[in-house]
Amino acid sequence: MAHIARKRFGQHFLTDKAVIDAIIDAIAPGDDQSMVEIGPGLGAMTLPLLQRLPASSQPLTVVELDRDLAARLRKRGDLTVIESDVLKVDFGALAQERGRKIRVVGNLPYNISSPILFHLLQYVEQVVDQTFMLQKEVVDRMAAGPGGKEYGRLSVMLQWRYDVEALFDVPPEAFDPPPRVDSAIVRMTPWATPAVLDEALFSEMVASAFSQRRKLLRHSLGRWLEARGYGGDFDLHRRAEEVPVAEFVALAQSL
Repeated sequence: MAHIARKRFGQHFLTDKAVIDAIIDAIAPGDDQSMVEIGPGLGAMTLPLLQRLPASSQPLTVVELDRDLAARLRKRGDLTVIESDVLKVDFGALAQERGRKIRVVGNLPYNISSPILFHLLQYVEQVVDQTFMLQKEVVDRMAAGPGGKEYGRLSVMLQWRYDVEALFDVPPEAFDPPPRVDSAIVRMTPWATPAVLDEALFSEMVASAFSQRRKLLRHSLGRWLEARGYGGDFDLHRRAEEVPVAEFVALAQSL
């Protein structure tokens, strides 16, 4: 029986073989790797990944919330299937079980893509890289540089910890059912030597900076800094979207 896409799970199944091949080429599965796929769905990426993964690699692990799809995947016998909400999965434990860092891939549900990215951020030290299909608008925000409307909290929070690279776009007709938006593939590679800072403080600071993005920073971040007794010379006479990631990082370190 054909599986009917469930709107509550944000299901859009990738069907375009040329796009699938391009994604697998971008992932480039290699020897002795431990790979985890989020949202395998009907296996559009899963099966080509299995074909490309060398015998020396560990079994492919998939995380699927839909119990019917999870049951279907479990019947294959060549996958480790985790039937769960991805936001409840401990990716650090997965890496520890396998004794190595993991590579994470997947066609992420667009309705909860940002929460998934922030969930994975806490396990970044256990990750080799992440290659995802996301809504193009989200990928544009993730990879944006300062000075444009796409640059925001998501850009800063991810770019301080990852090299974010937008790879290529994917049109709606590559899916069944077609989404109402364009999609894109993004690769996220953790920086080998990330800046050392208080992550909770950094997150709070960046959220404050972008809370009133149309106003100068003195109206938002300025008040936040004043409440913490900051006496430095950070330029608050500009908007948050004008501040490079490195300057936000330096400010957090100075605090």
